Amino acid sequence: MAASADRSGTGRAGKTWPELLALAFGAIYLLIGIIGFFITGFDNFFGNENGVPAHHEGETLLGFMINPMHNVVHILIGAAGLALARTLAGARTYGWLLAVGYGAASIYGLIAVGEDWDFLNLNAADNVLHILTTLVGLVIALGPVRNAVDSRRSV
Repeated sequence: MAASADRSGTGRAGKTWPELLALAFGAIYLLIGIIGFFITGFDNFFGNENGVPAHHEGETLLGFMINPMHNVVHILIGAAGLALARTLAGARTYGWLLAVGYGAASIYGLIAVGEDWDFLNLNAADNVLHILTTLVGLVIALGPVRNAVDSRRSV
């Protein structure tokens, strides 16, 4: 029997934990983006029907403020995670995308919450989630992965 690479650190060949985490976050963000459209619909991507930013309307999903533009961002982030989770290098790239993108979203959110020009319709819960997603991105991008090779052979 040939030796197999233990890429995951779990004693079996398969996906690494950064690949699995990127896949999970990609699936979650994609699902949240799709579900979001059932709440917001497709009209007025940056606000409500009166041209007033949507945060005055209070459309939420699990306590997070959303609008159609926010849903599109979630779908794109989710699709990127699903596409990049196939390889360790891709998962690391996705981690950096999360870290940089959501790091920027965190800074934007700290300034924009409650402002009329907040085109992503953020609230404090979104800011906390964005900071946590930034940290997850850094973990995916920088976390160690064991690349041990099992040299034992079965007889």
